[in-house]
Amino acid sequence: MLLELSSVAWTKAVADWLVVGVPEGANLEGRLGEFNRALGGTLTTLIEQKDVTGKLAELVSVHAPVGVSATRLLLVGLGKLAELDRARFEKAIMSAVRSVSSKKDVKPVFALPDELGSAASNLSVAAAVEVVATAAHVGSIGQDLLKTEPGHFALTQVGVLVAAGQEAEARVGLERGQILGESLNLTRELINLPPQQIYPESFAERAMTVAAELGLKCDVLDRDQLVAERMGSLLAVAQGSERPPRVVAIEYRGGAAEAPMTALVGKGVTFDSGGLSLKPTDGMLTMKCDMAGAATVLGAIAAIARLKLPVNVTAYMGLVENMVSGTSYKLGDILQARNGTTIEVQNTDAEGRLVLADVLSYAVDRGAARIIDLATLTGACVVALGEDVSGAFTNCQSWCDELLAAAQRAGELVWQLPMFDLYNELLKSDVADVRNIGGRWGGAITAAKFLEKFVAEKPWVHLDIAGPAFASNNKPHREGGATGHMLRTLVEVVGQ
Repeated sequence: MLLELSSVAWTKAVADWLVVGVPEGANLEGRLGEFNRALGGTLTTLIEQKDVTGKLAELVSVHAPVGVSATRLLLVGLGKLAELDRARFEKAIMSAVRSVSSKKDVKPVFALPDELGSAASNLSVAAAVEVVATAAHVGSIGQDLLKTEPGHFALTQVGVLVAAGQEAEARVGLERGQILGESLNLTRELINLPPQQIYPESFAERAMTVAAELGLKCDVLDRDQLVAERMGSLLAVAQGSERPPRVVAIEYRGGAAEAPMTALVGKGVTFDSGGLSLKPTDGMLTMKCDMAGAATVLGAIAAIARLKLPVNVTAYMGLVENMVSGTSYKLGDILQARNGTTIEVQNTDAEGRLVLADVLSYAVDRGAARIIDLATLTGACVVALGEDVSGAFTNCQSWCDELLAAAQRAGELVWQLPMFDLYNELLKSDVADVRNIGGRWGGAITAAKFLEKFVAEKPWVHLDIAGPAFASNNKPHREGGATGHMLRTLVEVVGQ
């Protein structure tokens, strides 16, 4: 995609769509006022007739507008300026991108409001341009990757209009937004593709390609190497499938040699049938997304490397299929994880934590100073927080506070849940060190308490992204399917 910055007058911008933000209660001053006068007072008329209110993400199109070079005009509501932050601005811009990208070969130009970067705004020019660049990539590509007639078409040329003197700041946001948008689409594509295309071997091959393109060290462990690494917990989940498991580790060293290594660990169950604890059909329909944690980690390390952040990060992806066959692991089996912990299997559909257990232990032994793991781990977290908010769990409050602050800056929703010791009681087993489920209550928390046993007291945050990683339906501001949720937070937290 070609992204272009310009400070020409809005009326002179040549575009198929000129996208202009209109705040709620707009007073039509500054460039917006000049634009209104060039239109012959069209904005005034639309506002007086209440066809344009400026409410957040409202879209009003004007075809063949007079007095401007653009073919069509799209007015997008920004809501109240005092409340305009990154998340709200993204909702407005994503709605606009999804609207204009419904046809092929469209060149939109986005006109940014004067208030950005001023004392009256919560959003800098760089942040706003970053949002536009990211949205241009993400909003124009849907989950219909294999349809002959998709609902949206990737934009190939996008313009952004900024005020004179803002070009240098805007270019920083433009470059960062492009990298984030492309990385988000890498993650979204992997999640949205069907399971006959994305399985442990093919995912690992894609990860190797990404690493090679970025000049990063990439280790891929096959089944024999996983046996040698004593990953009995992960291997048990994989043994019911004809697809062999893989663990991928991609290392980026942008910091000093002595700087600490951050580990990003992703659950990569490329399809989850539930195993012998078989899911019903409705519960299995979206289980191609059960590798969203691994896909998000891969997208994040790609963005971190392309942004050349001065940090050291290793991304770990545990890749398996959880299938049903005569070799499937069984209820009542006792597994031995890499760190020696024995695990009683009481539900084969609680498999993600078994995969992560060994990969977390592997990351610790490879020198991780602090850890974040991501997983579509529990339906219980969706029950607790809904489909738009991730759950955070930690053994180190200061590390979690850094992540929560980064998520707020990135405009992503996450909420911390408790990790009281009393939840360990629910995981006690009569025949092993621990069992893999904790019963009906507090399921997201007991899953996190299980994972805590494999991080060797390293500062650690677990993110349960089961709700927001895969959207159940389309909305004007968001495509259904994979979202890439928390990728931007990972980039933000490791780079701060």
